Amino acid sequence: MKASDLRSKSRAELIEELLSLRKEQFNLRMQQATGQTSRPHEHKLVRKNISRVKTIIRDIERSELNQVNESK
Repeated sequence: MKASDLRSKSRAELIEELLSLRKEQFNLRMQQATGQTSRPHEHKLVRKNISRVKTIIRDIERSELNQVNESK
């Protein structure tokens, strides 16, 4: 998942993506706890993708806040 791909999405789509990644993270954690994990490297990738999505959501919020402040 690239940041440039994420930047083209709307805030609602990013929130849905974040929810999906959190579910995947939970499932990977449960697989690890039960010893069924077949992809141990996925934990790191999911964590990084969650961080990317949260960063872009925050950037969108900041830009919206700046636009409101500039219009005053």
